[in-house]
Amino acid sequence: MPASAVKTESPGGFRGMLAAVRRTRGRRITAIAVIVLLVIGLAAVFWPSSDPKPVATENITVPVTGGAGEDPMINIDATIYYPSSLPAPAIIMAHGLGGSKQSVTSDAQDLARAGYVVLAYSARGFGASGGHIHLDSLDYEAQDAKQLVDYLGTRTDVIQDGPDDPRVGVTGGSYGGAVSLMLAGIDKRVDAVVPLITWHSLSDALFPNYAATGEAAATDTIGQVAPATDGVFKRYWAAVFMTSITSGSLASGAASLGITGNAAADAQAPATDGAASPTPGLATMNPKDLLAAGSCGRVSLDICAGYNRIAESGRLDQEMSDLLANSSPAKVVGNITAPTLLVQGERDTLFGLDHADANARAIAANGTDVSVIWFSGGHDGGGIDDTTRAAMHAWFDHYLTKDGPAPALGFRYSIDGSISDTGTARSRILSAPGYPGLAGAAAATVTPVALSGSTQPILNPPGGTPAGISSLPGLGSAASTALATLGGEVPGQAARFSSEPLANQILLTGSAKLNLSITAGPSLDALATGDIAGGTPGDATLFVKLYKVTASGIRTLAGGAASPIRVTGLKVGQAVNVPVSITPVALQIDTGSSIQVVVATTDQAFAAQNQAATYLVSLGDDSTLSVPVAGGSNISTSEIPLAQLIGLIILIVIGAVALVLAGIVRKHRADIDPELVDLPLRITGLRKEYPGGVTAVSDVGFEVKAGQVLGLLGPNGAGKTTSLRMVMGLINPSAGEIRVFGHKVSPGAPVLSRIGSFVEGSGFLPHLSGKDNLNLYWQATGRPAEAAFMEEALEIAGLGKAVNRGVRTYSQGMRQRLAIAQAMLGLPDLLILDEPTNGLDPPQIHAMREVLRRYAATGRTVLVSSHLLSEVEQTCSHVVVVHQGKTIASGTVAELVAASGEMTFVVDEPERAAQILSSIPGITEVDVEDRQVQIDLAGTSPAAAIAALVDAGIAITSAAPRNRLEDVFLDLVGATGPTGGKS
Repeated sequence: MPASAVKTESPGGFRGMLAAVRRTRGRRITAIAVIVLLVIGLAAVFWPSSDPKPVATENITVPVTGGAGEDPMINIDATIYYPSSLPAPAIIMAHGLGGSKQSVTSDAQDLARAGYVVLAYSARGFGASGGHIHLDSLDYEAQDAKQLVDYLGTRTDVIQDGPDDPRVGVTGGSYGGAVSLMLAGIDKRVDAVVPLITWHSLSDALFPNYAATGEAAATDTIGQVAPATDGVFKRYWAAVFMTSITSGSLASGAASLGITGNAAADAQAPATDGAASPTPGLATMNPKDLLAAGSCGRVSLDICAGYNRIAESGRLDQEMSDLLANSSPAKVVGNITAPTLLVQGERDTLFGLDHADANARAIAANGTDVSVIWFSGGHDGGGIDDTTRAAMHAWFDHYLTKDGPAPALGFRYSIDGSISDTGTARSRILSAPGYPGLAGAAAATVTPVALSGSTQPILNPPGGTPAGISSLPGLGSAASTALATLGGEVPGQAARFSSEPLANQILLTGSAKLNLSITAGPSLDALATGDIAGGTPGDATLFVKLYKVTASGIRTLAGGAASPIRVTGLKVGQAVNVPVSITPVALQIDTGSSIQVVVATTDQAFAAQNQAATYLVSLGDDSTLSVPVAGGSNISTSEIPLAQLIGLIILIVIGAVALVLAGIVRKHRADIDPELVDLPLRITGLRKEYPGGVTAVSDVGFEVKAGQVLGLLGPNGAGKTTSLRMVMGLINPSAGEIRVFGHKVSPGAPVLSRIGSFVEGSGFLPHLSGKDNLNLYWQATGRPAEAAFMEEALEIAGLGKAVNRGVRTYSQGMRQRLAIAQAMLGLPDLLILDEPTNGLDPPQIHAMREVLRRYAATGRTVLVSSHLLSEVEQTCSHVVVVHQGKTIASGTVAELVAASGEMTFVVDEPERAAQILSSIPGITEVDVEDRQVQIDLAGTSPAAAIAALVDAGIAITSAAPRNRLEDVFLDLVGATGPTGGKS
């Protein structure tokens, strides 16, 4: 394209600015109108409608036996929620730890509206109920619940199946879920149970050890409770667990016990918070009781003292083990005869999926109907979804009202899918006919995944600090996932083993298993004395994590959880084989993604191993990771309630009409353009303005297709580097759009991981070697080491042995080659190089030319900005020319050179050829030099000139454009030379 053909456009002045402001204001008003309409539609569909018949309630007090160490009788504070029709079946509703009957008001009202008499109560020690907290003890809280069943047996508004036998179900979450299971285990009158996100064994939950032993190591189950035998203390969750129910001062402890502070020696505080009997005032309590009240609040002294011991030691003693066992459904769950729906959270590092698995197996072994639901939520964030809530109601409807349809005794779970380009995890719900491993249900299939990785040394620091991060209770799943991904493991403390990218998608559903080999190094004392072989390191506390790693390098910690293992019997230099059953999760691992298993020495959520130690970690004899897959089918959209489905349709119609009326449907651009997903780069209308009225780029636009090597040309100050920086997301454009493989580019956009770049010089650490610099750069991306293709990059760099030398000793050319190798790490789909040949000698430039051509020949794309026009002409297939911030020409190198209109012919009769060519209309400036005839076509096609010479019988040896790319470039930019400024 000749320079004269370039289209220019002048600014619009004040009127253009005013029009732009009006357009912007119009778009804002339109957007606000659309948002208002959509909000109205959402409210119409999802906003809770007021019930025309409010739920009637009655506050009651139920006296129960106090138990050992308690008053003879204490009061349980409760509320009865009445349905519209009586008599009706009853449901006992228990609350979670730290809550009260008020915590479950909404759920109680829902069940009452569904036709049940609901008894919601505050457990002993909570709210206005009397007594002390014993952590759902079989001797206390479970007996309280049993006496609530006795109470319901006396009510005429509750359906009775026999004398003192009310038709009753029980439900609750976490703390309330455990007491639900325990009540069903000790009282056959319970007719249906729906426990949520609760535990099987409390000691196993707080002291897990995922080093599988005996039969469990060889059993293909989708879940396995980690045995508490010498487990690793889950100190962070335990602290949250206890802090929520204890007070930290005398005042709060006394207040929680109902102590009023009456100063009279004989005075007694009146009964408060529903207590059945008065509690002595402060003046009548001895110092020991006062101190206990301050440090433990309403928690029983044996539980409080036991927690203090294990918090200090980090180990589970026998006394506390016995207390926790008495607070675990595991002790009685095998006696349950009531049909049980177990609902467990997939985002739960407190009570994992393995606890629901253990409960399901124990209940089913008794011949009881069991169904299991895993939902995308739990103690780490996320509440019960509508689908799960509907299943809970259906369970009670069938087993309590006796007229609901029989629910399928199956397995329903939510599976987290791939990460979208906005960083959001997609999920879906699947259903299987039965829970794998139970009688009558198909077992989970096992998919073997080969892992690889060398033997790696890892260090446990003295005191266990600093520690890696897997989860932090109380922050929610999103924050914990971010910390685990960004924080993860401390360098030097973790060994990593990875699979190849998966050829097929895997739905990991349960506990993946593998074998590790652990070898202990000598202790520091042994090293100091020189008796290396005699050093005894003791036990090793390690943490196993499973990551999904996408093709673009995004890591997801499965379940947000670390699986602690305690390895005993270690001897220096002797390898120990350790079978590991990783904490069960539900996770979709897509084709092209890989699995990474990390073994770390520390984790913030668990008690630290204080002794400094080193270990060698490798894969066992079998380097296979066994991945359980439960299977199942997607739940169809027909399961959405009809009213909600109609509402959604109305909402869609409202949104569509609003968009059409606003006139923005056509203009709306999604972050992903599906028509451009195969196009490496498209830039349209790119503009960059800086404060002070400086415009670096005014109107740049071009495309780069797969397999091209495109040269970006322009004088200094033309806007080349600024444009490349905007493509890389380093700066924001003032206007225009950049799309890479269809994705709109912005700072931090995930699609940038598909670009390798070298723009405006390298930033290497001078004291490190070239190879170490490359390794650190790749590790910072979080992608697997094998995906770097390091050897290929080093071969491209061609630094030889110098790659192991400090970068401070490198010449400019060596730094340049190292920077280009860094850009090529991971073999990116789009490679962007800014002046890549600076500092290279001619042989290196020639080698670089061949590298770029071969790189593009693989289907990848290269964009090169350069001042060496001769090199661009020899290297690039396509060229874009920018000048004064605008694109002024683009096309293939051949097209741009040919568009100049000047040609040179080498012929056998130059004089006669000149006469013939001069006679052709339009051809001017015919010059003869030796055997060459040079002409200016001036619009005449080269084919016409060649045809005229051939018809005249003149032999043509060659015919070629006269100008080189450099001549065309100078014509395009007006031969103005440098314009100053930085591009």
